[in-house]
Amino acid sequence: MTKVSLVLSDVDGTLVTTDKRLTDANLAAVRELAAAGIPFTISSSRPPFGLRGLVERLALQLPFGAFNGGALALPDMTMIEQHLIPTDAAQRALALLAARGIDAWLFAGNEWLLQNPTGAYVDHEERTLQAGPTVVPSYEPYVRTAAKIVGVSADHAALAACETAAREALSPAVTVNRSQPYYLDLTPPGIDKGTVVEALSRRLAIPPEEIVTLGDMENDVPMFRKSGFSIAMGNAPPEVQAAASAVTGTNDADGFAQAVERIILPRHRGEDQRPR
Repeated sequence: MTKVSLVLSDVDGTLVTTDKRLTDANLAAVRELAAAGIPFTISSSRPPFGLRGLVERLALQLPFGAFNGGALALPDMTMIEQHLIPTDAAQRALALLAARGIDAWLFAGNEWLLQNPTGAYVDHEERTLQAGPTVVPSYEPYVRTAAKIVGVSADHAALAACETAAREALSPAVTVNRSQPYYLDLTPPGIDKGTVVEALSRRLAIPPEEIVTLGDMENDVPMFRKSGFSIAMGNAPPEVQAAASAVTGTNDADGFAQAVERIILPRHRGEDQRPR
């Protein structure tokens, strides 16, 4: 791959720092891509409304992915594509999380719903999304419109075990991936971040081999597989780094900006043909 016609980046753990800041260096790197004539957009596990501030700061012009590929939206938050978890699968997913003592969040429409407002990472997610949750006594009225269910736990080992159990019990009716060590994302069947690569390729008439993707977690690997060139962050687990074409610095050390300067722009100019 030499020509770069689109750069698609994950958000948390990739484009922003651990404390959710978009650094000046990374913002400048996005502007450098634009100056070089390379379109840029994002794909995230967050809901569309949780990306509004970032979309505005980045001055995005293209559709962006949300819900791990479950939604494709325009910068004005108009929904282009929306996939939902089958009702029966959503009910089984919630039951599995409850049986394992894992808090569950449910995202439906423009709402973040939960039952335990004092649970782990609620404050963290509120700062990330710049929006508060709606506390509900039951998820039953909302399971028919569930776009994403998240298992949340400060016990990362317990969540990893829950991930294995969820794959065994729920696949292929639900797509199961961790977007963070403390978040287990349950999304519609057959939908993942690779879906965003395919949708953008189709809508923008860009060959997948001319798309560069960046990410840091296992839920980013599907978009690595569907794109022509992929870059893992230095903070990514070893298996994610091994799945990528190249590795850059960490998200807390402007690894995205490093990737643009040292990998993407040189390849676009035909200066670097090395695979890693």
